[in-house]
Amino acid sequence: MRVLIEAKSRYHHGDLRAQLLSAVQQLIETKGHANFSISEASRLAGVSSAAPYKHFADKPAILKALVLECMERMSAKMLAAIADLPVGSKERIDALGQTYVDFAREEPGMFRLVFGLTEAHQGDDELSQAGQQVFGIVIQATADCLGVEASAPEAQERAYMLWSFVHGHSFLVIDGKVEAQKMSVDETKLLNGISTAVLQI
Repeated sequence: MRVLIEAKSRYHHGDLRAQLLSAVQQLIETKGHANFSISEASRLAGVSSAAPYKHFADKPAILKALVLECMERMSAKMLAAIADLPVGSKERIDALGQTYVDFAREEPGMFRLVFGLTEAHQGDDELSQAGQQVFGIVIQATADCLGVEASAPEAQERAYMLWSFVHGHSFLVIDGKVEAQKMSVDETKLLNGISTAVLQI
């Protein structure tokens, strides 16, 4: 009986954590990460205002957990996008770019949080490692295209150029700047042009 109670307790606590993170993500997408309280998230999750502190020390800790989950989702989507494309092909680069922009469209609040989270997290090794994992996918695909090792300066530099272009475009899209300028942007053509110019292939 004691074992069953402990197992049920662990399941409940795990479910509580997931419920809370889901509620916080909803609030981030509707209000922004700076404009909600833990008590508000607790109400949305259907738990007491004290419940979150069983898993998280404070709001920055909750945001960090969400950022880590977000980067895991982003990595998984990027890897899935290139899984069936030939290694070393420019198609992989374009697919990664499109996946990145699509992710920003689908989760603009979380996208902003990932690249704006600084409160109490400067120099956080865990977040830094997660970011390197996502960028590492771009570096490796770039290196494969160029026929060099991922550690080669050329691969690092060109990957950064690609990221800069696509990252900037993503923010222009979710901030409504493209629409506001009444621009007609062929995104496929844009991403192809960026990769062609940067990789020079």
